[in-house]
Amino acid sequence: MLLYWLGMFGIAAFAITGVISSGKKDMDLFSLVFLGMVAALGGGTIRDTVLSVETVYWVEDTSYLWVALLSSVAAFFVMPHVDDRRKVFHYADSFGLALFTVVATEKVMSLGFSSPIAILMGVVTGIAGGMIRDVLSNREPLVLGREFYGTPALLGAILFVLLQKNMPFHEFNSIYAVGFIFILRVFAIHRDLYFPSWLLYKKK
Repeated sequence: MLLYWLGMFGIAAFAITGVISSGKKDMDLFSLVFLGMVAALGGGTIRDTVLSVETVYWVEDTSYLWVALLSSVAAFFVMPHVDDRRKVFHYADSFGLALFTVVATEKVMSLGFSSPIAILMGVVTGIAGGMIRDVLSNREPLVLGREFYGTPALLGAILFVLLQKNMPFHEFNSIYAVGFIFILRVFAIHRDLYFPSWLLYKKK
C-alpha cells in the first residue's frame, strides 16, 4: 500500500515537470496537459511493455491516469503564478525520479524477475518519462547532462534490492531508497556532482 501511494506521488511530480518544461513554448492547455501525462505515465508504460505485463498499469488502475490528468491541469493554472519554476521543476523531477525508480524496482521483484532485471527496469522507469518529456519539449534530456541523474537511480535501485534481500520484512525499505536517490540527486544539482574528468571523453 505504501508503494502504491508513493507511485501516485511520483505520477503527480512528473506530470508537474512535464507542464513546467514546456510552459514557455506557447502551448495550449491540451498540449501541456498531454505532455504532463506522457511524462508521468511514459516510464511505467515502457516497463510494462518490455516485461510483457498483461495489462499496462494505468489501464488496469485508472487512478494513475486521473492523477496524471488532474496534476497536469492544476500545474497549468498554478505554475504561471510561481516565481521560481526552475527550482520547482528540479525538486519535482528529483522526487519523481526517486519514487518511480523504487516503485518500479519493487514491482518487478514482486513479479518474480531477477534482481538485475528489477534494477534495470527500475532505472529505465525512473529516467524514461523524463527523457520523453525533454525530447517532446525540445530540451536536452537531463540524463545526458554531465551531473548525476541516472546514477542516483541506479544506486538507489541497488540499495532497495539489497535492503529487500537482507531485511525483507522492514516496512521502510522503500522510504530509505527513495530518500537516498532524492538526496543524491539534490546534491548533484546544488553541488555540481559528476564523474571525474578522467572517466569522460576529452574534447578535442
